[in-house]
Amino acid sequence: MEKHTIKYLKDYRQPEYWIDSIDLQFDLHEDHALVKSLMKIRRNNEIADAQTPLVFDCEALEIVSVIAEDMILCPGEYGHENNKFTLFKVPETFTLEITTRIKPQDNTALSGLYRSGGTFCTQCEAEGFRRITCFPDRPDVMTTYSCIITADKEKYPVLLSNGNLIETGDLDHGRHYAHWKDPFKKPSYLFALVAGNLVCIEDTFKTCSNRLIDLRIYVEPENKDKCGHAMTALKQAMAWDEEKFGREYDLDLYQIVAVNDFNMGAMENKGLNVFNSKYVLASTETATDIDFMGIQGVIAHEYFHNWTGNRVTLKNWFQLSLKEGLTVFRDQEFTSDMNSRAVKRIADVRKLRAGQFSEDSGPMAHPVRPESYMEMNNFYTMTVYDKGAEVIRMISLILGSERFRQGMDLYFEKFDGMAVTTEDFVATMEEASGVDLGQFRLWYSQSGTPRVKMVQTHDLQTGTLTLNFSQTTPGDKNQKEKSAMHIPVQIGLLDKDGNEINNPNCGLFHLKTKTDSLVFENVPEKCIPSIFRGFSAPVKIETDYSDTDLAFLMARDTDPFNRWDAAQQLYFREIDRLLEKTQKKEPLGGVSPHVLAAFDLALDGAHTDRALGAKILTLPDENEIGENYENIDVEGIHRVRCFLKQGIAQQVRERAMAIINECASVPASDISFAAMAKRSLKNLLIAYVGSLDTPADADFVFEKFNQADSMTDEIAALTTLSQMTTDHRTVALERFYNKWKKDPLVIDKWFSVQAVARGDHGAGEVVKLSGHPDFSLKNPNRVRSLVGAFTFQNPMGFHTPGGEGYTFVADQIIALDRSNPQISARLVSGFNHWKRYDKNRQSRMQQELKRIITIQKPSRDVYEIVSKALDGTM
Repeated sequence: MEKHTIKYLKDYRQPEYWIDSIDLQFDLHEDHALVKSLMKIRRNNEIADAQTPLVFDCEALEIVSVIAEDMILCPGEYGHENNKFTLFKVPETFTLEITTRIKPQDNTALSGLYRSGGTFCTQCEAEGFRRITCFPDRPDVMTTYSCIITADKEKYPVLLSNGNLIETGDLDHGRHYAHWKDPFKKPSYLFALVAGNLVCIEDTFKTCSNRLIDLRIYVEPENKDKCGHAMTALKQAMAWDEEKFGREYDLDLYQIVAVNDFNMGAMENKGLNVFNSKYVLASTETATDIDFMGIQGVIAHEYFHNWTGNRVTLKNWFQLSLKEGLTVFRDQEFTSDMNSRAVKRIADVRKLRAGQFSEDSGPMAHPVRPESYMEMNNFYTMTVYDKGAEVIRMISLILGSERFRQGMDLYFEKFDGMAVTTEDFVATMEEASGVDLGQFRLWYSQSGTPRVKMVQTHDLQTGTLTLNFSQTTPGDKNQKEKSAMHIPVQIGLLDKDGNEINNPNCGLFHLKTKTDSLVFENVPEKCIPSIFRGFSAPVKIETDYSDTDLAFLMARDTDPFNRWDAAQQLYFREIDRLLEKTQKKEPLGGVSPHVLAAFDLALDGAHTDRALGAKILTLPDENEIGENYENIDVEGIHRVRCFLKQGIAQQVRERAMAIINECASVPASDISFAAMAKRSLKNLLIAYVGSLDTPADADFVFEKFNQADSMTDEIAALTTLSQMTTDHRTVALERFYNKWKKDPLVIDKWFSVQAVARGDHGAGEVVKLSGHPDFSLKNPNRVRSLVGAFTFQNPMGFHTPGGEGYTFVADQIIALDRSNPQISARLVSGFNHWKRYDKNRQSRMQQELKRIITIQKPSRDVYEIVSKALDGTM
């Protein structure tokens, strides 16, 4: 088997040669593309000398010609092997022209230059530019780009690249050209090109300095009417970034292109963002409220990258969170300001706990700033993005908003146009604020999720409350012994009526040692502490709260996040009690009265804040529940969660029906946050009613499906029906398909609904769907909608005892790895926690992992993940 090399942060050194400018010419044809690059090159005399060869990256391309300083080189005068181009002896400064031939139409990896339907487009992050031309494909090589594109004018009337349009014109034989120039230096991963038969919607934005920016969104002609929301989100993001961070857009033109085949959500190429169409196209008939929110967040995220990622970029890929964690934090803050801060925070933390905490405890665990990698694409992870955002949030909390803004201003001032590190960022925050973040740096270099335990001691005679904290982080392959972290704990106190108690020790407590205590004096009897408000640190929290305390916090805490979190802890405790009974084969009895009473109170509160109410009333899903156990009981968790949901539904059915009717009058065209909140509460309660699975309830849900006038309501009812045993399920699925079969993004939803359905069919229905004429492994969205949803959102199906789910997913991984390693690697991570299941499932998952790694020569992407998952068992 091929030996894959590992790159280490400790081995980083500057490039031997700098590129002062690059002029690109693309000659696009149906069966190939010719790419000519003319570079001005200069030796980096700090680390190289006259004997140092020039070595460029190159992959999956043919070298047609090489011209150095006007001299044509023969193949023997340069090296081209092992994905490297080499000139063995070069002068200190010189020009180099390389012409390459590539085949975009055959590029199924969707990295570099490829065809998506009838459109040429690029994806160069992380290391795709080397698939276009020979180049030092690393983020610290920043240069200015110009690009001339020629193509058939009828087939490809739109020719786009980064920066400003310099010139266009017609050529012989029905061809035409466009010349683009980007005045800002950038790394190769930010280069972009698009050529196709596209239309655009246009708008303008006036900046704070009264510059008028042209805004364009390019899509296929039939999708022109679905871009309005994306344009609105873009203008909101531009205004917000000026107000919150003082960042004004720097070019005169900002362009977005939506393509159907894209491995990621979107890409922040300077001035020319390429988006997965999922995050651009939306109408109330075809997109859900979640889709609208997702578009708003992703549009903003890519725009914010213009400063946090483009103007200030990365010295090396180990620093990925410097741009991604920081930009996720920025887009989270934007979405919070545009909608509900509490609801957004809950959604982000729920995602973090379910996904990133799981990542931290698995074989691919790594620090926010990794120390090594085999395949960079594998490190676009929740640790880098979401935990990275939490690290930025903690810095903001520790410094305070004013000093954090001062630190950001200084960061942009010092490093504009440069490639830097996370250390540079943290040092700048220290410089601007005067706050020592020395211990805090461990959040970047130490892997794992800290666990914080809080135990209360009440002294009724002295009126003293002591909170005793302890922190531990389990050892792993990265560090056997973990150091104490700097953990910010936001704390409040509530009296017995739920009123805030003003105490000098309320606010921010800095936990910096393995154990520490915080003493509150002169506090009234029966006060309750509210800790980690707003989820002030990404840690697992254990408390000595009683069930009564949790019910009180769920109903009365003035911090909305902690109200939701108290509800979750109450649900988890009830599930744990029921699971213990299940495993002992004891009767489950009924749902605990305190849980039902707390749910009733939350249902009352939902009238005043429907969005928050919907979050509080939502049970943790089966994956979230499983994350709490070292040994995951698939059937037991499924059984007790269904039991709890049905028990609650029986208790509140009549009240739920009343609220459903109250929230039913929202116009489908209304996508305000208030309207979305009503729909979310209504559809959650419909799902509770549907869980009872009686014929009358099935008729009720089916009626809601037929009455739905928005995609939000239609897909919600269909999802509920898909979990039921009614014949309405088949009718609704068929009706939905026939209605929407010409809209690819809606059909993705149809596949997903069935992929996550928890029935007795195990993997059989998903296997059958993989043979559907509309399913294709060539489209990443379709793969994610069926195979991805099944793997990550249907534990009962994926983990069916006979192993059919494992075999099906492994078959898809093997097939995909030949064409698109990035997507296959995402899927294979579904096996990462195989050691946490029963012996039968362990054996079957291990067998499939070994089959994946031995049945063919796996890609580096897949090999890295599988080898780490199987560590010590091969």
